[in-house]
Amino acid sequence: MQSDLKHNIEGAREVRRTLWPLREVWMKVGMEKLDTHEEVIVKTLLDSRATRIFMDKDFAEEQGFKLERLDKPVEVKNMDGTDNNGGKIEYKVQCNMYFEGHVERIQVDVCRLGRTKVILGIP
Repeated sequence: MQSDLKHNIEGAREVRRTLWPLREVWMKVGMEKLDTHEEVIVKTLLDSRATRIFMDKDFAEEQGFKLERLDKPVEVKNMDGTDNNGGKIEYKVQCNMYFEGHVERIQVDVCRLGRTKVILGIP
């Protein structure tokens, strides 16, 4: 099986995100801000073909998540190989994610997702 995450000789990463409208799985998770410990409940899209965990930039700013600028922006490609309309990933957010008693510290890539607030991919 071909990997969706590719590396070139310069070490740059290619990130893929997908939306499969006929196979959507949505779940509510809690995301705790590390600086204020405030928890935000968010409806997330579970997407096993996405290669990362993504948060919409507008949502992150509205909810007051601490955005950390990446040293080098990361290109985002759709599964068909086209450039994503949301542009590059320029920020990340670190937070604690809660789901049914499970707690995990995660790093989330921040980019424009449109109507979707969070995509849980397989990092």
